[in-house]
Amino acid sequence: MLGRTQELNVQWQKFLDGLLLGLALWLAHRLRLSVAELPPFEKTIPEFVHFRWLLLVIVPLGPFLLDLQGFYAQKASGDQSHAARQMARAAIWLGLAVAGCSYFLRLEVPSRAVMPLFAFLAAGLLLLRHGLGLRMLHHQIRRAALREPVLLAGSLGDIAQFRQSLSAEELLSLEVVTEFDLDTRPVSELTELLHRHSVSRVVFAGGQSPLHVLQQAIGACELEGVEAWLSADFIRTAIARPVLDTFGARPMLVFRTTPEVSWALLVKACMDRVGAALGLLLTAPLLLLIALAVKLTSRGPVLFRQQRGGRHGRPFTFYKFRSMVWDAEHRQAELAPFNQMQGPVFKLEEDPRVTPLGRFLRRSSLDELPQLWNVLRGEMSLVGPRPLPVYEIAQIQSSAQRRRLSMKPGLTCLWQIRGRSEIRSFEEWVRLDLEYIDHWSLGLDFNILLQTVPVVLRGAGAR
Repeated sequence: MLGRTQELNVQWQKFLDGLLLGLALWLAHRLRLSVAELPPFEKTIPEFVHFRWLLLVIVPLGPFLLDLQGFYAQKASGDQSHAARQMARAAIWLGLAVAGCSYFLRLEVPSRAVMPLFAFLAAGLLLLRHGLGLRMLHHQIRRAALREPVLLAGSLGDIAQFRQSLSAEELLSLEVVTEFDLDTRPVSELTELLHRHSVSRVVFAGGQSPLHVLQQAIGACELEGVEAWLSADFIRTAIARPVLDTFGARPMLVFRTTPEVSWALLVKACMDRVGAALGLLLTAPLLLLIALAVKLTSRGPVLFRQQRGGRHGRPFTFYKFRSMVWDAEHRQAELAPFNQMQGPVFKLEEDPRVTPLGRFLRRSSLDELPQLWNVLRGEMSLVGPRPLPVYEIAQIQSSAQRRRLSMKPGLTCLWQIRGRSEIRSFEEWVRLDLEYIDHWSLGLDFNILLQTVPVVLRGAGAR
């Protein structure tokens, strides 16, 4: 399947899975209700109306979490065991969401037995649907029902290169009925081939063909009502992912190295604001105690303010509890020869500027709590590359290293959970940041947040 057809198929699967999850919850309630008078239960449960809030959480959120795990990236080579692992990971996050709603919104789960029954039934129904989907896919492949007849156009070299680049999964979707050499044959012959073979799509592998010839051929397809797909792999990029967008009425081919605007990014932004607001609210008494302790134990302001680089290096005022003596920045030049970090970043394991209280705050990461205000203001995210001072960013000479600025900085990141100050090479730090950017997903953010908790509690790598 190609393009929009595949997208619609995935949307249909999500809709169907949402219904199956709702059905599983209803069946779980009916089963528990049917054994209400039998041991070891011997206790009735409320009607299903009292479980409706669970439907509002499970039905929309379940397919969304499955999608994050890649459950809908259905391939002919897929198997049930891989799907079961994806479902198990999604189930963990769904369970956390239900527990969070129950705790924070004070919503009651009227029967504890209903939830394990629901989990068992939901797993069975989803695996059954997934298995039937795979069998249908294999059946369609055997009948060649999925193979769409297309015409390949371009120079002979481009066509051959395009054929070689097709994966096994892509070959299952295409049936090349004929080829058309744009370099030697007139466009009028292309129109005749469209009539003869009744194709609904022409794929142009036109990297070496003249632009005016491509324009005429695409125009011929337009007049015939036939889709024209132009392969843009003649523009070679190592990292950037090409997507088609519009600027006004102009079609634009965009090469993007960061996640494109999506619902997932919107969810991330909402999580940032809600998480920061809850964090500030829950830690307010602790923030006041730390502020008082900093004020009473050393001279200088309670908060340390510094200009740091945000997304694309845009400066913002960064906040943290002061953990050093008041004139620490003025004394950094004399300590520069002892820098233990390679690259533009300054790190010193036994920094004499750190106060006794500051050493504790750093090891416990409590000095970072005021950055929740930066997150609430939208200058930072809960997860993202750590922000550097603007004067350190000015020293970065490699364009590859500056790419870490393409996403909003965060409170925690891969560097934070894989060693922090134990990582002495700035190149390794940047490599971890780019790994995060290139593989970003909401699931990765959740994993980093979960792994940050034990790292902070152990004080691993903190300086």
